[in-house]
Amino acid sequence: MTRENKAYFYALLAIACWSTIGTAFKLTLRYLDFLNLLLYSSFVATLVLFLILLCQKKIPLLRLVTGKNLLYSAFLGFLNPYLYYLVLLKSYELLPAQEAGTLNYIWPLVLVLLSIPLLKQKISGWSILALLISFAGIILISTHGDITGLSFSNPFGVLLATGSAVFWAFFWIFTMKDDREEVTRLFLNFGFGFLYILLTIILLHITGHAKFTFPLAGLAGSVYIGIFEMGFTFVVWLMALKYASTTAKVSNLIYLSPFISLIFIHFFVGETILFSTIAGLVLIISGIIFQQKLKS
Repeated sequence: MTRENKAYFYALLAIACWSTIGTAFKLTLRYLDFLNLLLYSSFVATLVLFLILLCQKKIPLLRLVTGKNLLYSAFLGFLNPYLYYLVLLKSYELLPAQEAGTLNYIWPLVLVLLSIPLLKQKISGWSILALLISFAGIILISTHGDITGLSFSNPFGVLLATGSAVFWAFFWIFTMKDDREEVTRLFLNFGFGFLYILLTIILLHITGHAKFTFPLAGLAGSVYIGIFEMGFTFVVWLMALKYASTTAKVSNLIYLSPFISLIFIHFFVGETILFSTIAGLVLIISGIIFQQKLKS
């Protein structure tokens, strides 16, 4: 198998895994609240990443971690998985999976906007047009097609779903400044994220606002999410980028994921996929691709 074929193989494998996650989130949230789901899935992801480090014989790299590295990992872990998944999973509790999952895909647009103040990048008139095209898609999905009435299905849920994209974009920007080995960095990030959510639930448990629950179906879903959303699949995607001659060749394949995800959501969650969701998704991705063409 050539390097290019390996790149496409790993990319399509990652996309296949991520396409099931909207369904996995929604089904698992029938048995667990979003706090416990994040607790168990982040623990599984941390364990999976440790095992990958072990298999790749990269454990010695952990000995090279400095105090500064740990502080940076603590910061990145606070952004993702802690804040990002807290907000995203809560949005899945409040919204249909087709809405929460699709609205989360606006993160490349948020990345463009945040790059202006954080990376000192300029934005052109054409880039603004690309953002407006995607923004129209967001409104279309959020209002179920009632653009003129602007009647949002669940305003707080929409705010959370789009807000999760902000946390992911922040995480992406700060990760660009971290040149450590990727799996080692991910392991430390998820380790800190697990500690944050554990402390959060303990504090909320003491005050009577949360409790630890252990339903078997919820735990099974958390294991699936920890492996195929957070741990294993991130490493598979990194391998796809490693083997690709150019990242653009495999990166654009990621836009298959939300469309495939809608199929899984329809058949396994039982949601009727609205035309406004599909049309809005097309607008969002069109704006993102237009923005990428302008950048290239």
